[in-house]
Amino acid sequence: MIRTLIVDDEPLARTAVRHLLHRHPDIETVGECESGVEASAAIPALAPHLVFLDVQMPEVDGFAVVNAIPRERLPLIIFVTAFDRHAVRAFDVHAVDYLLKPLDHERFDTAIARARQQLQVGPGCRSEQLDRLIVRSEDRVFFLPATDIDWIEAQGNYVNLHSGGRAYLFREAMATLEARLDSRRFRRIGRSAIVNIDSIRELRPSFHGNYEVALRCGAVVKLSHRYRTNLEKNALGGL
Repeated sequence: MIRTLIVDDEPLARTAVRHLLHRHPDIETVGECESGVEASAAIPALAPHLVFLDVQMPEVDGFAVVNAIPRERLPLIIFVTAFDRHAVRAFDVHAVDYLLKPLDHERFDTAIARARQQLQVGPGCRSEQLDRLIVRSEDRVFFLPATDIDWIEAQGNYVNLHSGGRAYLFREAMATLEARLDSRRFRRIGRSAIVNIDSIRELRPSFHGNYEVALRCGAVVKLSHRYRTNLEKNALGGL
């Protein structure tokens, strides 16, 4: 059973979460809190595996609750809020998901599935690998699955995520992002480029023994000699 705590200062919001949880027989609701103060005390006392946490609450908000709990004792967090402007900050504290009110059944079930997947790795072994990234594009914020990224290009202190013929500026340094991506899927092929191995169509010989990496999206990225072994190691068996 997945021990679950519901935290929201609105009774109707708590009822909505509780109602949706009834559809999941492996979920046990161990308590409800109507404030961040209550939640800060209840989480260490009840030791839930999962917390549905409102963001905006009087006195102590959801992020303050997360910051008050030691990292090793912090359960999985699914933020529930009426505002999308906190999504990037939620990503920064490694929330499992970020749900907007009013809650959608299908979207809620997806969040539960993500929580189950993370819990399967066991206590203290939670994966920090990115399976999706929160991206800003014009006036919206959305989740970009890592599997949809064709390649990543350094852009100063940030990177451009190339996906589906579009590029999205992501505010994280290349080295930091590389460390958080699944190395079985993403490989550094140059000082300023990381490629998704599944997006590679072919390697093309270039000048002086170098190669170019042709991607299925049509992009061609230079493979640096220095990083060639990084790509070849367990990565090109199917090419």
